[in-house]
Amino acid sequence: MQIGEVAARTELSLRTIRHYEETGLVIPSARSQGGFRLYTEADVARLMVIRRMKPLGFTLDEMRDLLDATDLLDSGEQLPPADRDELLARIRGFEQAAQRRVDDLRVQLAAAEEFAATLAERLTRTPTP
Repeated sequence: MQIGEVAARTELSLRTIRHYEETGLVIPSARSQGGFRLYTEADVARLMVIRRMKPLGFTLDEMRDLLDATDLLDSGEQLPPADRDELLARIRGFEQAAQRRVDDLRVQLAAAEEFAATLAERLTRTPTP
């Protein structure tokens, strides 16, 4: 599929997808005869991983590290047990970091909801002219 369809499916801008290509996070699987970028379902899945990591504050290097680990595990290549265990430990570390960040966001959301409720309650106590 072309970049426009990928952008629509991933809800990422064309500029963002091109940026991820420039940084080496997602490389189009092919080019059309006219030079257009062509993406596969695997490319879209990769972009979705990035899209989910971004709001949690992961850096591009961290995204690359996770994608490299998952690529190696998914390659079908026979890995030595120690290498496989190390990759799984890296992924586990990302899962734990993501969970900590989700927990932090829940605390922030609760504070924001409390603040909004305080304002709403204040407005109901204030008579309108």
